[in-house]
Amino acid sequence: MTTPIPAAPARAGYFHSSRAPRYSILFALPLLVAYEGLAALLSSPGGGLRNGADALFRSAFTAVAGARGPALFMAAIILLGMVLVALDMKRSGQPIRGRYFVVMLAESTLFAIAFGLVIGTLTAQLLGATHLLAVGAPTGIVALSRPTRLMLSLGAGLYEELFFRVALVTGLAATARILFGFGRGTSATFAVILSAILFSLFHYIPPFGDPFQITSFTFRLLSGLAFSALYVTRGFGITAWTHALYDAFLLLV
Repeated sequence: MTTPIPAAPARAGYFHSSRAPRYSILFALPLLVAYEGLAALLSSPGGGLRNGADALFRSAFTAVAGARGPALFMAAIILLGMVLVALDMKRSGQPIRGRYFVVMLAESTLFAIAFGLVIGTLTAQLLGATHLLAVGAPTGIVALSRPTRLMLSLGAGLYEELFFRVALVTGLAATARILFGFGRGTSATFAVILSAILFSLFHYIPPFGDPFQITSFTFRLLSGLAFSALYVTRGFGITAWTHALYDAFLLLV
């Protein structure tokens, strides 16, 4: 009697592996380190400026845990990321390939450039080229220092993607399947559209939100659609870096 030899785990290619937690989360780690490092360096004694989604997460933890809330939030983010990476590495049975991160960065850069060109063109076609000039006018971000603008760009890529894509798109898609009986494709489309609308509206919430303008709302709505669709197809890591680079190009170049 012979004992069959267990088959080795199938080797996944780049496009599949780069969406997995072991690559996606590790790829986003430099965004976390750079954002938190800049936020600490730029903070004043009474506190510092933070990305809105980051502040939302911290406020929720502070409401539950008081002054320890921000520290617990950071610990929860790091611990959850480590657990997901460890579980994914164990499940895949494959080593981490460093060259994948180089390709992911190149892919994110190309997406950021393409999104800037396409979204700007679409906004101009929908509302007129002269209105496009007003997209960045209402916000006070352009008056901030370049290091602060860089910090906010990195935070947007990390925390807005965690909130609007990882939490919101995933939650909305699951809700659509459970409550409405939508199929996989329909529920993903529903989640992408609704999350993009909420993403755009988020930027007008007081006290630090911009005054509402149809031009900037449309621009951000198209951006939200692009980021949500990218998250569904390419995962968290590439979407976070694309968003961070996209914002950095808009605010720094």
